[in-house]
Amino acid sequence: MDVSMVWRPWLARHDRVRDALPAVPLMVVAVSATAVGESSWHEPRWQEAVWSGLSCLPLVVRSRWPLPVALVTLATGLTLTALVPGADMAPAAGLVALYTLAALGSRRTAWTVGLAAAVAVTGVHAAAHAESVVGSSSLLRLDLAIAATALGRAVRNRRDHLAEARARAVRAENAQEEEARRRVTEERVRIARDLHDVVAHHITLVNAQAGVAHHLMRANPDQAFEALAHIKDNSRAALDELRATVGLLRQPDDTPGARAPIPRLADLDALAGGLRAGGLSVHVSRTGNPTPQAPATELTAYRIVQEALTNTHKHASATRATVTLEYGPHLLRVTVTDDGGPGAPPGPGAGHGLIGMRERATAIGGTVTAGPLPEGGFRVVADLPLSLAPATV
Repeated sequence: MDVSMVWRPWLARHDRVRDALPAVPLMVVAVSATAVGESSWHEPRWQEAVWSGLSCLPLVVRSRWPLPVALVTLATGLTLTALVPGADMAPAAGLVALYTLAALGSRRTAWTVGLAAAVAVTGVHAAAHAESVVGSSSLLRLDLAIAATALGRAVRNRRDHLAEARARAVRAENAQEEEARRRVTEERVRIARDLHDVVAHHITLVNAQAGVAHHLMRANPDQAFEALAHIKDNSRAALDELRATVGLLRQPDDTPGARAPIPRLADLDALAGGLRAGGLSVHVSRTGNPTPQAPATELTAYRIVQEALTNTHKHASATRATVTLEYGPHLLRVTVTDDGGPGAPPGPGAGHGLIGMRERATAIGGTVTAGPLPEGGFRVVADLPLSLAPATV
């Protein structure tokens, strides 16, 4: 078992102990240095050892107050160097404080204090030992002060880079989660629109045909039987579309086969036929040069026509509706017009119908406008792009 795996978390929770750790080897080395003679060991010079220990005391709070600690330790070390020239370990605590200041403080402050300390330590040592400032021992102290500052800045830069990398990873993960939630929301809205269109259209037809059958049951059984047959057909069609739509929720992927069958503009005649059986006369016309459209465009156009006609039949008290498909070079214009009376409520604008149509068109880059006509009735116009990537279905 790695011992560092146990000690690092403990030290992270006890910052005072962590800050004081460098003082222990410094004290051991300081005491040992005062006991070394020219040819043998002798009793340590306890006065120098005590001063060295005192210079290490501020290191206990070096993480909390890095700048004051650096100034105090450097001042103590310089004083000991000036008073006791033989105290070679005097600036050691100051080097630790310089490293801490560079690792925790700003770069400008760290280098200002570090360079000033390097010059001060070099000058005081040279004066105390009566040697040149460019002597080897003086330059060694200059190098040590600069090295301590540079090492602290290197550690700080590495920590900043790691923190930035972790922040980028967190942002990327959050962005992925947000994108996943957005896609789930869009899929839920799309499925809700499909379910609304399927249920509203077929239930409206079934309700209208049931009313016709009930009205004709005694007077004209043959026509009532025909209305019941239409109810059966529309019920089966509703179940098929519901099964296909709900089946999307069970698919492990989003392959084209998982969406079949998809209603297309070629199915508008069958849609109009079902509405005619319910009492609404629907005429479908096409102008321009029909060209192959993306599945998204065909599905959107079909659903808009289906929703407009369903709400016309359900709300507008209309007897006749016209569906016109105008194929242009880049756009397919879908126009649905009914002859609802001036006092009738606007069919396509009722409930969520018009909102759903606009959402569908906007999803593929199209637009929908709707409003009552001056002479009575209601009109829905949808402009849908013809060139659309099939992947956007």
